[in-house]
Amino acid sequence: MARRKRILVPEARKGLDDLKAKVAGTKNPEEAKFEAAKEMGVPLKRDYNGLLTAKENGKIGGKLGGSMVKELIKMAQENLGKK
Repeated sequence: MARRKRILVPEARKGLDDLKAKVAGTKNPEEAKFEAAKEMGVPLKRDYNGLLTAKENGKIGGKLGGSMVKELIKMAQENLGKK
């Protein structure tokens, strides 16, 4: 099954980018994947990365995506506690 790169709510793009940068510990969301790759020891470069394995790519995306989901859950729980 193919995955979509398009988010369902286009207006949420900036918020998601900000969250990605926050969980990666960077100021720029474009740097987030490189920071995650460096932490995991994956040799991600700025140009061609066709020699990376699916496992290496999955490590990067999994770390970022998983961290974003954890942060979103934490934020939702905090909001529920305020009501």
